Amino acid sequence: MTALYEQSVPFLIRGLEALSKFLKKAEAQADDRKLDKNVVLGLRLAPDMLNLCRQIQIVTDQAKGGGARCSGLTPPSYADEEKTFDELQARLTKTVEFLKTLKPADFDAARDVTIKIGGQDVTLKAVAYFNGAVLPNFYFHITTAYAILRSNGFSLGKADFMGRG
Repeated sequence: MTALYEQSVPFLIRGLEALSKFLKKAEAQADDRKLDKNVVLGLRLAPDMLNLCRQIQIVTDQAKGGGARCSGLTPPSYADEEKTFDELQARLTKTVEFLKTLKPADFDAARDVTIKIGGQDVTLKAVAYFNGAVLPNFYFHITTAYAILRSNGFSLGKADFMGRG
């Protein structure tokens, strides 16, 4: 169903590309400030929250998982071994490239998608899965990555978050 594709894949790609751009900007600022990049990637908003590196991994998991499941595919598996800005950029690029392979005709809003929520299998229609699980998680983790950087003095603005910076 073309409508579900048009309401999902282009926005996932845009979000990933915006994240990539503001991550590059943050890396350049870390260099200028002579910050240890490993420390930057380990930053978190609160002690019980995931760090910047993990936020980016989850963003890509949501994007590739959402796109794949809504088009009837098994999501590609990534090892979550990234430890550098370059490795995270490669993961973002790989995810965008995967999303660009998806075909609008393969998206079916009525397709059943089964995911684990709280350890339980839950079956949802693809459109409900995408709108109720993928989008909120995707934007939560992009926003958290942005907030981690902003709260640690990185000069980013709304335009960066929106992909226009």
